[in-house]
Amino acid sequence: MKFFSKPKGKPTFETTFRNFFDNASSGFIPNVSYELLVRLVSILRPSRKDVNKTVDLQDLISFLEQHPSLCEQFSLYLKLVLKDLRFNSVLSDAAILQDVDFIFELKKRIVAKFLPFQPEKDSLEFVLNQIFYLPTDGDWISAIPIIQLDHLFNLLELETIYDSGPANFALSEVMMSMHVITQRVSGRAMEREVIKMVPEYEQLQSPFSAFEKELFLIEDRIKELKEHFITPDDLSYQQLLVLHKQCLDFVNKAFHNSSKFGISLRVNQNLLKIKQQLERLEFLISLIVVSDVNGTTTNTIRLGIQLIQFNCYKSNIRKFIAESTQLLSYEITQHTAKTGEHYITETRKEYFKMLRTAIGGGFIVGILCLIKIALSKVETSLFGHAFLYSMNYAFGFILIYVLGFTLATKQPAMTASALIKALEDGASKKGKEIEKYAAFSILFARVFRSQFIAFVGNVLMAFPVSLFGIWIIDYYFNYNIAGSKWENLVQDLSPIHSLAMLHAAIAGVFLFLSGIISGSVANRDKHNQVYYRIAENPFLKRNLGIQKTLALSKLYEKRWAGIISNFWFGIFMGSTASFGLFVGLNLDIRHITFASGNLALALYGSNYQVSQTMLFWGIFGIGIIGLINFLVSFSLSLGLAFRSRGMSWFELRHIATSIWRHFKTKPLSFLFPTESKNKTAVIENYLQIDNAKDDSHKKV
Repeated sequence: MKFFSKPKGKPTFETTFRNFFDNASSGFIPNVSYELLVRLVSILRPSRKDVNKTVDLQDLISFLEQHPSLCEQFSLYLKLVLKDLRFNSVLSDAAILQDVDFIFELKKRIVAKFLPFQPEKDSLEFVLNQIFYLPTDGDWISAIPIIQLDHLFNLLELETIYDSGPANFALSEVMMSMHVITQRVSGRAMEREVIKMVPEYEQLQSPFSAFEKELFLIEDRIKELKEHFITPDDLSYQQLLVLHKQCLDFVNKAFHNSSKFGISLRVNQNLLKIKQQLERLEFLISLIVVSDVNGTTTNTIRLGIQLIQFNCYKSNIRKFIAESTQLLSYEITQHTAKTGEHYITETRKEYFKMLRTAIGGGFIVGILCLIKIALSKVETSLFGHAFLYSMNYAFGFILIYVLGFTLATKQPAMTASALIKALEDGASKKGKEIEKYAAFSILFARVFRSQFIAFVGNVLMAFPVSLFGIWIIDYYFNYNIAGSKWENLVQDLSPIHSLAMLHAAIAGVFLFLSGIISGSVANRDKHNQVYYRIAENPFLKRNLGIQKTLALSKLYEKRWAGIISNFWFGIFMGSTASFGLFVGLNLDIRHITFASGNLALALYGSNYQVSQTMLFWGIFGIGIIGLINFLVSFSLSLGLAFRSRGMSWFELRHIATSIWRHFKTKPLSFLFPTESKNKTAVIENYLQIDNAKDDSHKKV
């Protein structure tokens, strides 16, 4: 049976209302059908291209004014549909984290996107699911002018949540949701892993418990009052606001202390849930306060709008991921920023020291190139080759790191965070934007020339080491290990004869991920107090002595994150090609330093018979590979650093303009150190790159 016949042509308010009420009077439609509201919302709902336009209710209001009988029927229909619908669960749960397990919450939201949860039919949540089922419905509903909503509310003679009679059911739902949230947040704030983040509050009375007690007192007063609300000048209300502010301070302090104690994803989710619940309480508190006669209607309308929004946003995945990862990404980029500062050369002495460390890194990479081509001769499975290549890369990268050498492409992921940290620190210099960006451009020139000289050192050393190494092997063992592979080695470097650019981009992604791993491990160890636990371990102190145990703790703190980062970078680099073969995709990695070593192997393997064309594309390809390595890892790290600090992408325009202006003025500064000591002092003055300011501009 068709409950609602589809109107011909574009639906109008008149055809929609008359069609519904005529069928209803004929007994075709149950009195509790939501079909009329579904049709009205579909008429009002803007199209995708007009989603940002304000929805105008004037046509609906005019129609109802011109048809009083239909207006009366619609009013009775609305009251019948909304009568005694429970909605406290929407206020206490919707659009708030339901689980502190990030993966579980993410999976639940993804499932809800495709198969939304449907509550009992006697709840308002069920009605909202049927009517406002698109995620964008909350946006255009909130954009409707409040004056039109107020006019429509009075026209339909709807009751406010403060009126006597059935409407008090709505107010009781509001109060119930407030108590539910308060009890939840009070218990969660006292959990050990949360209170650990704010040791300042361990000896103080919990503001959450005090807030809960004050809320009970206000509820008792509201029940006794004839108006069922309080005024803004009420002393109990003022006290409740003070306690709410103290609860927010508790959470903000915990977030702020993450730089001191580190933070885990679970603790971050706990604090985020508490913060969301406090924000929800702030809205609910505003509903029990009315300043004038019109405030009762306004608050009722606000409640209706928020109920729709909360229900629409309850499965929002993008916002959930953004909120859950922002603080962690901040802590990670703080670590990489500190590390990155060591990769930025300032003086000529530092510049040539970078060259020496890069030469050391190139020396080891040259040896790794020889080992890898030797391992390729081993008869084993795809997994076997992946394991052997990964271990070769991993232990080679760890050796470079432990010896204090430099692998050029490891720099961008670190220096990008250092640049944004410097820009963030410089942002505190209000009224000096020109100087801030000018100083930033000078710092960028330092980063660029540091990367340039590191590239030079790596490439110039990896080539002769690989060439000399393969000659030594051939001389003593009479075996040219690159004799059968030289064509592939040189062709893989060409950007026009292979997918070298794609493979270089993949390597750039792995470089970025290795920086993330380094910051994540450092943050995790800080939160779990690993360094302190090692230093105070009774077994170690008894067997190694106090001083050696302390030295071990400091060594772990200084090196462990970097070791793990380099280990996983090696795993990524060594297993990509085997994984590509396994899934049938042309996946591989191209790294500028290894490309230089492979070119040397190809030359010797061919007995120096490589054509001039292929030699040109091979040399050109090395430069392209290095550029893509740098651009991909730097861009990803820059994006993460921008996002973690909540900085506007609009700043990139000013940054690019300032860098271009500086390049035109002093192009050589991008390759060699040219700044005077006075200019250096200006940079430090405006950008303030020092560890003492790590926590001064933290954004929660």
